[in-house]
Amino acid sequence: METGSQILQDKSFSPARQSVMDARFDAQKIAFGPVVFQCVRFAWKRGLLQTLAEAGEQGLSIEELAADGKFTVYALKLVLETCLSAGVVELRQGRYALDKTGFCLLSDPITQINLDFINDVCYQGLFELERSLDEEKPHGLSALGQWDTIYQGLAALPEPARESWLRFDHFYSDTSFPEILPDVFANRPRKLMDIGANTGKFTLAALGHDADVHMHLVDLPGQLTVIEKTLEEKGLSQRASLHPIDMLNPALDFPAGMDVIWMSQFLSCFSEGAITSILRRAAAALADGGRVMILDTLWDRQKHDIAAYCLINTSPYFTAMASGNSKVYRADDYIRLCAEAGLTLVQQRDGIGYCHSLLQFARTQ
Repeated sequence: METGSQILQDKSFSPARQSVMDARFDAQKIAFGPVVFQCVRFAWKRGLLQTLAEAGEQGLSIEELAADGKFTVYALKLVLETCLSAGVVELRQGRYALDKTGFCLLSDPITQINLDFINDVCYQGLFELERSLDEEKPHGLSALGQWDTIYQGLAALPEPARESWLRFDHFYSDTSFPEILPDVFANRPRKLMDIGANTGKFTLAALGHDADVHMHLVDLPGQLTVIEKTLEEKGLSQRASLHPIDMLNPALDFPAGMDVIWMSQFLSCFSEGAITSILRRAAAALADGGRVMILDTLWDRQKHDIAAYCLINTSPYFTAMASGNSKVYRADDYIRLCAEAGLTLVQQRDGIGYCHSLLQFARTQ
C-alpha cells in the first residue's frame, strides 16, 4: 500500500498533437453540448437507439422508423442528425445504424446513471451556475426545492431527481464497500462512527461484516429517520446509535472514544473551512490508536482520464445544486486539511472499486 501522495503537477486532456481544426471542432462540441445532450437523451429514453440496435448493421431508413407512427419524420430527422454528429449513430446509404458510442449508451450503466443524474438533478439548476459561483450559494437548488443545501432535502427530493441522485451516489460507493471492509476492520474496531451516514449503506455492510461492532451514525435528522426505519426492519437497532448533528455547526462535538471514524464520499459536500472543522472534531473523538478513514473519489488519483473527466465535471453540481462551495477534491487537499486539524496520513490506497481511494489518518503525535 502507498503511504505518500503523488502531487499532480501537469495534466492535459487534449491529444498530444491536436491540430487547430480538431481543437476548433472540440470547441463547437462545447458550444452545442446542451443541444446534443437533450437530443441523444431523447433517442435513448424513447427507445430509438434500442430500435436501431435491434435492426443490426443494415440499419433502418427514416421511412421505416416512422412507419409505426411513434415518431414523425421531422422528429426523426432532427434527432438522428444530431446523434449522427455526436457519433451515436452512423448513416450508410440512407440508413441509420447504431455507432459505437450508441452501443455504450445502451450498455454502459455508468453512462446511463450519469445521464440521468445530469438531466434529473442538475440540468435546470446549472443555469444558475454563474450566480452560484459568484455568491458561493446553490442557487440552482430552487429547481428541486426550497432548502439551503441539497442535503437538507434529500429525503424529500421530488422524483425522478431522488432516484437518480441515489443511483448516482450508490453506484460509485457500493462497488467499493466490499473491498475496503478488511481495511476498516484490520484492528477489530468495537466502536465505529459513520459520519454522513446517508441511507446507511456502509453501516449495514459494517454490521454484516462484524457481529461485535457497534455503529454510531452521524447525520442530519431527516436522513437518520430513514436509516432508523431500515435498522428496525433488519433487527439491528440495538447495535447502532443515532446522533443527529448539523455538521456545519462547529460547536457540536462528535461522540468520543471511537476506534474508527468513517467518511465516505462525504467531505466533498463541504467547503475547505467546514472540512477542517469536521476533521478537528473527528480527531478529538478518536480513541487512543484510532483511525480516521476517508473513502472518496479523488480526481488526481485516477488511472484513466475517463474517470478524472467524470469527477472533475461533477464539481459544478456541488456549486449550483448541493452547497455552493464544495467540489470533488484532490488527495493533497485532504492531506493538507487533515494536517491543519491535527491528523497525519498513515496509509493510502488507490484503485478501489471504480474510482475510489482510501486515506487513513491518525492523530498527530
